This record gives sequence, structure tokens and C-alpha cells, in this order.
Amino acid sequence: MRKAYIPSVAELEAFTACARRGTTTMAAESLGLTQSAISRSLASLEDRLGVALFNRVRQRLVLSPAGHAFLDRAEHLLAGLDEAAMGVMAFGGRDAVLRMAVLPSLARIWLIPRLSGFAREAPEISLDLSARLLPVDFGREPLDLAIMRSGHDMPGVTSEPVLPETMVIVAAPALLRGRAALSDAELLELPLLQQSTRPTLWLDWFRGSETDPRRILRGARLDHFDMIVDAAIAGLGVGIVPEIVARPALERGALALAAPRRFETGEHYALILPERSRSSPHVQRFRDWLLREIAG
Repeated sequence: MRKAYIPSVAELEAFTACARRGTTTMAAESLGLTQSAISRSLASLEDRLGVALFNRVRQRLVLSPAGHAFLDRAEHLLAGLDEAAMGVMAFGGRDAVLRMAVLPSLARIWLIPRLSGFAREAPEISLDLSARLLPVDFGREPLDLAIMRSGHDMPGVTSEPVLPETMVIVAAPALLRGRAALSDAELLELPLLQQSTRPTLWLDWFRGSETDPRRILRGARLDHFDMIVDAAIAGLGVGIVPEIVARPALERGALALAAPRRFETGEHYALILPERSRSSPHVQRFRDWLLREIAG
């Protein structure tokens, strides 16, 4: 049973519209209602809360201190209802929505171009993707799974390694000028594109070479690996990126390997599941498809 002091949606909408527009007439126009309906909702809300939310000044509505305190909460509640409604509408007649968080570059360059295959295989499942760099708190977010690097899991989840993280050195073919592979000394003569969230990658590559770190860390800084890939394609420098992220550009010839060796970081890409998702047939179906795509 709804408590008597809890506002209705109509009252919240009338209040926020009046706060934005300044008069009941203009609020009514914005909501497609009559002025009298807005006035009734506003009066009902103030009576329900036992406080004046507006001061009436020269035929305009000016928020009272109580109104100011209530406005942010009211707008947040309406936005939450709107978001929840759209989330349910996302089912679109399908049986399930699979909500996942994926590393941004892996999602944009590798996963999303392949998802049409999963959609054909499981047309009853709608997909909801979020790009994340930080570990996912499944207790606070209604996500079914995450694809992150190992070490990005949280307590209470299972983490299944699905692919070792192997780094490669890439550059635009024009930047290499026909050279099949560059030595470390030759690499240092070119701009080294820096990944700002993984700032030690080039230091790890040159470890043991006794090269001055100031030479290694010079170069444009970019947030994500997909930005490194795009910058390398544009000829801005040499990038160190995960092979799985570089592979599409390598296969179409937009990038070339600039060094023969690969660098294992010791980390993995992992499929991370909260307890509630472990027995989900939709999650299991996605897992099986993902493993096949990685193996292929």
C-alpha cells in the first residue's frame, strides 16, 4: 500500500515543470495538460508534503527553500522511472536482454563487428553493451557479465580467462617505408604512441635495454587502444596494442607489424560473471559463442 505522503508521478511532473517554466500555464503547455490540472497536482503535492514548494511572486512561481531541496530529488526520480521504462522496452518482444560491460577498445574494434553472428544465432536475446575501464560492481549494477582484463574482477564473481593478452607493435605501412621489421633502436627514432591508462607498456617493451625512460615515454598520449590504432593508421607514430585489437587493421592492410617479437603481459582477457548469472542459459549461450569466435 502506497504511503499517503509519497507523491504520484503526475504530481512530480507538475512540480518539476512548474519549477522549469515558472507558471502553471507554461508548465501545462510543456506537458500537454490543462492549467487547472497542473494547479490541482501542485496543490495536492504541497498538501501531501505539508510544505509550500513555491512562493507566488508577481504571478510567477519561485521555488521556496523546501522546493529547492526537493527539485533535484524529484527530477532524479522521474529520470530513474524513464530509464527503467526504456530498459524494459528494450526487450522489444524478445525473451531476454543480455547486459554486459566490455573494455572500450575490445568492444569497438573486435566484439561489436562480430555481434551480428550472435544475433543470428540467438535472435531472442537483445543486447545491452556498456564500455568500462574499471572493475564492475555487480552488486550495484544490473549487469549479467563483463569482459575485462584479469584482475578487474570483484569479490563474489567468477573470472574465466578466455584469451592471453599479447601485445604487438604496429604502424602505418607508409611510416615503415617498406621495412618489414624495425629493431628497438629504429623504433626509438619514431614517435611512440602512449596509452595513458597503461603508461608502462613501452617501458616493459624496452626493459633491459638501458634506454633512457625519457626517450621511451615521449609521444602523443591517448586514452584507449582503439585511439592508438586510429592514430597509428593516420601515421602519427608507432603503437603498442593488444594483438586482438590490432588484428582487423592488420588483416586489411591499414597497419603492419613494426617489430617481429610479441610481448606477453601476463594478463588475460576474462569473462567475469556474478553469481546470479552462472546458471543463466542466455549467458551460457553467449559464452559458448564467444569462445568459438576467439578460437576462430
